Amino acid sequence: MPRFVERHKAPDERHKMSSPALLRRSAVPLILAVASGTLIATPTSGADDRLLDDSAIAPHAGPHGSFIDAWATNTGDTAAEDNAAIGVLSGMYELWTPGDDWNTGVAVAPEVLDDNIQQVVDITTSATQAQQERAYVIDRRNQNFTAAEGLGAFSDAYAAAVNLGTTIPDEAPDAALTQKFDDAGNANGRWADATGPVGSTVELVEAVRGHAASSNPSKNHFQYARPYRWSDDVEMAPWAVPLKRPVEEAASDGGFPSGHTNAGHMAANALAYAFPQQFDELMLKAAEIGTSRIEVGMHSPLDVMGGRILSTAITAGALNDPALADVKSRALADAQAWVDGTGIEPTSVDYGAALDTYTEYLTFGFAQAGATDEPMRVPAGAEALIESRLPYLTDAQRRWVIHSTGLASGYPLNDDAEGWGRINLLAAGNGYGAFDTDVAVTMDAADGGFSASDEWKNDIEGAGSLTKDGSGSLTLSGDNAYEGGTRLLGGELVAASETALGSGDVANVGGTLTVPSGAVEVAGDYTQSADAVLELAAATDGNGAKQRGAAAHRPALRVDGEAVLDGTLAFSLPDGLRAKRVALIAADDFRGAFDRVTLDGVPVKAEIERGVLYAELR
Repeated sequence: MPRFVERHKAPDERHKMSSPALLRRSAVPLILAVASGTLIATPTSGADDRLLDDSAIAPHAGPHGSFIDAWATNTGDTAAEDNAAIGVLSGMYELWTPGDDWNTGVAVAPEVLDDNIQQVVDITTSATQAQQERAYVIDRRNQNFTAAEGLGAFSDAYAAAVNLGTTIPDEAPDAALTQKFDDAGNANGRWADATGPVGSTVELVEAVRGHAASSNPSKNHFQYARPYRWSDDVEMAPWAVPLKRPVEEAASDGGFPSGHTNAGHMAANALAYAFPQQFDELMLKAAEIGTSRIEVGMHSPLDVMGGRILSTAITAGALNDPALADVKSRALADAQAWVDGTGIEPTSVDYGAALDTYTEYLTFGFAQAGATDEPMRVPAGAEALIESRLPYLTDAQRRWVIHSTGLASGYPLNDDAEGWGRINLLAAGNGYGAFDTDVAVTMDAADGGFSASDEWKNDIEGAGSLTKDGSGSLTLSGDNAYEGGTRLLGGELVAASETALGSGDVANVGGTLTVPSGAVEVAGDYTQSADAVLELAAATDGNGAKQRGAAAHRPALRVDGEAVLDGTLAFSLPDGLRAKRVALIAADDFRGAFDRVTLDGVPVKAEIERGVLYAELR
């Protein structure tokens, strides 16, 4: 199954991302290495011919080479054939041939274009008054102001720090039914002031949005009309009627791509760079801005998709521009120092629901009319989009993350030559979707932030392995099926789901493997060295109830193969659990023994009986 294709038809599989190269599964051969007297299984790099090489993430040239090198051509003074932004949006040519005027173009894929306008009719006619009023407010406010709402728990403090301001109220005034209102910003006539402890983040947003970032050259070229010019059945929000330009100005009032969407995504992307702890909510806020353009009746889904694609390329171009290196680094440093000083906890979102919502937004339910199995392409410089969110990875590894979380091919507009359209930023911000190569990660807790502690929330597939080193803590919480095995050399690895550790062997060489709750499966062998620690929370029974009685019978760790034991086992009991002994590890076979078994730091006796290691609590 190509990545994300069936996600919305199968909610239980919503985190699963598959690669066409990973249609077969087999065990990855291991070699054995001696570590502190214990045989430790080690993945054999390159032993599986399904592993991909670096050519899979090599950039592909677009019509104008790499956008990050040609962004400056996106101006009104550049001929269309020389404008790199139009090259990024060249997928529109598969649907529409521009004419000399707004009403002389030719539909290349009329069924897609008809669906496009019908979606606007359906959305505007079914939208509630509250939805359309909110859409009007977003339309009239500076997109930077709305994007800043994605800072969630930090929003109020940020608004005060940068003097965030708007003259557009939360509710549409009655006068808006006949009068066009424009946002005058704060008392200084700005959306925010570039002063104070996080003024540099305001500078970054404005730098990205000023980076040859206009959608107008593309609008003027494609000459694809706004939806209300296509169909009288589009029910615009009543407050949006004064925003309509007369038909005499239609040639300079194109719908594709959506400028508000482009601007909103750029602002959200820039803020996400400075405030990566709010990455998910900022991506959702960008999607709200884009969706609002349809709800208000001003744009179609294809317009919004085009604005999102263009903004992704423009943001990457800005983040790769050496001239913006200073403001980029200052914004990140200032934002993180400010966040630490507030004592505010970041907003947590329901990742499964967020991923469903955002992924649907990237395609708007269009059918896959093109080839559905094209390999993902990662544009030159795209790794910069997630470098602050995954700071402990290398640029190449961030490219692999984007590669492994991309959309399936075949959707309208998304299959541009470089690959901008298929990037799923919300998914990429939450780690790998597949180990298409062996992955080695070193996290330094002293660096703070995500380098100290991070969580990969996607379901991870692939033939590759994971090696975790360094003093930081990495949590795996997806329904994982990667096959190459897991090797923990240092720091902490938290297995937060039953299948967190994939379908291969697990070797704990010198770190702490933590099973915080429930039961975790090791699909192969588990080996632990003398310097390693296994931390378990005693599991509840199959019904979720606390275990009681003579034996707490559901092991916290289930090893399908052999368990080779050494080092330390530390475990804790859930509140209310009363038992004479607790089942901790089940295995097909045991070899060796832990040097030390402790309950909340107090040594206890452990014994193996009938394939289960029990802790005695008498």
